[in-house]
Amino acid sequence: MWGWGFVPLARTLGLFRGQECPRHIRASINGYRKIEMPTGKLHIVPLGGMGEFGMNCMAIRWGDDILVVDAGLMFPESELLGVDIVVPDISYLLENRDKVRGILLTHGHEDHIGALPWILSELNVPVWGTEFTLAYVEDKLDEHELLDDADLREIRPGEGFKVGPFAVHPIQVTHSLVDCVALAIHTPLGVLIHTGDFKVDPTPTDNRLFDLHAFAEYGKEGVLALLQDSTNVERKGYTPSEQAVRRKFDEVFAHTKRRLFISCFSSSIHRIKLAVDMAWQHGRKIAFIGRSMNNSAEIAEDLGYIEIPEGLLIHPGEMKNFPPEKVCVLISGTQGEPMSALSRAAVDNHKHAKIEKGDTVVLSSRIIPGNEKSIYRVIDHLFRREAHVIYDDGSYPPIHVSGHASQEELKLIINLVKPRYFIPIHGEYRQMKLHAELAASMHGAVGNVLMMESGDVMEFDELGARKVGRVNVGRVCIDSGSRTDVVEDLIIKDRRHLSEDGIVLPIIAINKLSGRVESLPEIVTRGFSAGEEGFLEDARQIVTQTLELSSEEEKTDYGVIKEKIRADLKRYISKQTQKRPLIMPVILEI
Repeated sequence: MWGWGFVPLARTLGLFRGQECPRHIRASINGYRKIEMPTGKLHIVPLGGMGEFGMNCMAIRWGDDILVVDAGLMFPESELLGVDIVVPDISYLLENRDKVRGILLTHGHEDHIGALPWILSELNVPVWGTEFTLAYVEDKLDEHELLDDADLREIRPGEGFKVGPFAVHPIQVTHSLVDCVALAIHTPLGVLIHTGDFKVDPTPTDNRLFDLHAFAEYGKEGVLALLQDSTNVERKGYTPSEQAVRRKFDEVFAHTKRRLFISCFSSSIHRIKLAVDMAWQHGRKIAFIGRSMNNSAEIAEDLGYIEIPEGLLIHPGEMKNFPPEKVCVLISGTQGEPMSALSRAAVDNHKHAKIEKGDTVVLSSRIIPGNEKSIYRVIDHLFRREAHVIYDDGSYPPIHVSGHASQEELKLIINLVKPRYFIPIHGEYRQMKLHAELAASMHGAVGNVLMMESGDVMEFDELGARKVGRVNVGRVCIDSGSRTDVVEDLIIKDRRHLSEDGIVLPIIAINKLSGRVESLPEIVTRGFSAGEEGFLEDARQIVTQTLELSSEEEKTDYGVIKEKIRADLKRYISKQTQKRPLIMPVILEI
């Protein structure tokens, strides 16, 4: 926690009404404000990310022009068996494809850019993002063979641009990723400010400060609506600066006697930079292990966010050539993903990462809800290897800090912006509700508080704001990361059915010419307990009886006979066991 509050910070930065705004921002804002704009109706339509973590995607519409903010994915819950990723249903955009002018990206996290391959394969429109964000996007689109046809356009904080009737002004914000922006979208009815993900970090590792001046200047000019990140609304106070982790890292590097393994989100460029700096200071060589970690480090170095001194970086295969106390490894797999480098190293199944007695493993990340079991399973394996494991246990100094604003930072931005309407975004429903209550308690700073969920259509005009209906929204499940392997709800239902009740396969051999059953039916089960002795024999008799009571014509019509067997066997199994396994009769032609 910082030892000083935001009031002196605001005073230091000159955020009171009498202070001047930087010239380029003032000119940009005033230029947009003077545009003659007609009266009409403005629609805000969230297509995902409201009431859930991930799938952040929002459409902003004025007449025949639609802008989309973010295009994120969501990682599946455990009940979505076999599904790899979940992306938003973009039916609304496809129904209005001739009106979609482009996609604006706030930053490069998967929950904001991960659905781009899916969306661009259906709707190839321009995509705007910062330099670092577009580097991530290029890598993703190249993997899906979409890069050659993509129209990617770089934006810079403080430099406005126009898209149809909209004028967009990106605002520098700080987050757990670098090169992040909030978006001030000038519409004919007024300015919408979409914060994206943010926290107010006064000492970011890349020295790119949160642009409080721009938010304050918009507060003076007047803001129609503020759409603000709700992720950390349950946390009181301020989110610590990224620099708060430095002290803990310094302690770890100073006290570690053997190899040091550090696992963090591969997109945590601030954390990777800190580890590289510390390794240099403490005389350790550094190695990157894991595809995502290597890719992020390479992009960050190319764009100047990380400087790796000559001779510091080694190939993972060279680690054995150096004394253990001279090696630091940055390794992917902080969420316990089964095939990640850290998970394999924890069970001694990695070619280069060998974790031995006395080594130290640092998990510098938060536990994403739903991943607890897999993460603690990896930690258990590491303890069995007699490694010293350090993870986020709430102690101070912290080994990890959040990238999202806590209550005091949220209130700071609301006080600066003073919006006519406030809309909480990005979070589960309880968090958005608490955020709405927080904003409503700030008398004089907020005009009206509006609650929305994915699919709601919020309409603004000169008379005010109101919900005017809903559009089709939902989730599209994708099996293997390919934009084409969509998993229908029926398939997921079948998978769940199989996982809960198993499968029963009655196998019948029928003479193709005569229609005669050549042998007694066989019953094969998987994932289904047959129960009492003699159950399977009785089931065979049920199938035999069904066949005997069927005509020759029915037995030669495999569709009919399969359905009769399935119905009779289902009735018998349900009565005997109160279970409902998937029954799939198999006919063998002889």
